[in-house]
Amino acid sequence: MAYDKIVVPQDGQKITIQGDKLKVPDHPILAFIEGDGIGPDITRASLRIWDAAVQAAYGGQRKVAWMEIYAGEKASRLYSGNYMPEETFDALREFIVGIKGPLTTPIGGGFRSLNVTLRQVLDLYACVRPIRWYQGVPSPVKHPEDVNIVIFRENTEDVYVGIEYEAGTPENEKLAKFLREEMGATFFEGAGLGVKPISAFGSKRLVRKAIQHALNEGFDSVTLVHKGNIQKFTEGAFRKWGYEVAKEEFGDVTITEDELWSQYNGKQPKGKIVIKDRIADIMFQLALLRPQEFGVLAAPNLNGDYLSDALAAEVGGLGIAPGANIADFVALFEATHGTAPKYTNQDKVNPGSLLFSGCMMLDYIGWREASGLIHRAFEKTVLQKVVTYDFARQMEGATEVKTSEFADAIIQNL
Repeated sequence: MAYDKIVVPQDGQKITIQGDKLKVPDHPILAFIEGDGIGPDITRASLRIWDAAVQAAYGGQRKVAWMEIYAGEKASRLYSGNYMPEETFDALREFIVGIKGPLTTPIGGGFRSLNVTLRQVLDLYACVRPIRWYQGVPSPVKHPEDVNIVIFRENTEDVYVGIEYEAGTPENEKLAKFLREEMGATFFEGAGLGVKPISAFGSKRLVRKAIQHALNEGFDSVTLVHKGNIQKFTEGAFRKWGYEVAKEEFGDVTITEDELWSQYNGKQPKGKIVIKDRIADIMFQLALLRPQEFGVLAAPNLNGDYLSDALAAEVGGLGIAPGANIADFVALFEATHGTAPKYTNQDKVNPGSLLFSGCMMLDYIGWREASGLIHRAFEKTVLQKVVTYDFARQMEGATEVKTSEFADAIIQNL
């Protein structure tokens, strides 16, 4: 496909899909969106670390051909005010795997959120957020080492659909009248109204991906997080459909928590994953008190949103929390924090969130040796107390360094 502003690297090859798997060449083209605010600083630093790790792991036999694509403020400058050019979607569909820095959403009109737009247009239905602790990273909890959880958050339904009607508008009054007169609903006058769709299709494909991840990565449980005690036909249905997909598609390798006790006296049999569920508000408490009891969490959109940030706080905060938005094959990895505009071009912030999102990307294409080097080098650097300002202010005897200098230190420790 021909592109207007995007330059396709001539020294790289496309990732392709064969059957139900990605076929990754030794010189794959990976797309990246630089991002706004602190995006350029953390992207530059991360690109250097990723390339150095690939070189260290494979000695030149493998190398990434980076292809810049555009969204946000940089896209607006290049595409005459268009923050989300169509060829960015086309490039992600064609090249399958990419990563993005944080994006600013334009104020006063247009897209509600560039991030949400990317997820919905490309049907990136699974937001995947691994939460783990690195030695030396400051944490507000006593035992952050107990946290090793991956959250699968549904990305395309629930509140993210954005079906809502402002109080006082004709659309709102029409819906309110229907709900009261036809459906017998009662609520206060002048209420804003929203609709919360959760489907069997959307729920099952998310839980399917969560269970498959647990199988691939050796987790022993998948927990469905919901508010089904109150919202019985949306979140309660999410729970029901989750159990259905586990039984119907993974029945040979899964058991329910009830079966764990009724048939196995609480002793998990080898080779079986336990499927369980927790009400969302209780799950927040358990995430603090007994995180070691959980491996993979699968949740509707809003529950997953809250839990992702709450759990990230236990292991060092959003500054080092990675994430990905994944369809059946197309995957866009991302920094999970915002643009932090007050630090723009200051070479100051921690690149960890984007850096580890890149590690997820390397894992996704099967280059685990390179991602493993980065994880270990980051931990070694933090234990040496060579850190950016966010950690330095929480650590005694730390050496505070710039973003680029932190990247230098990690590369030296690869």
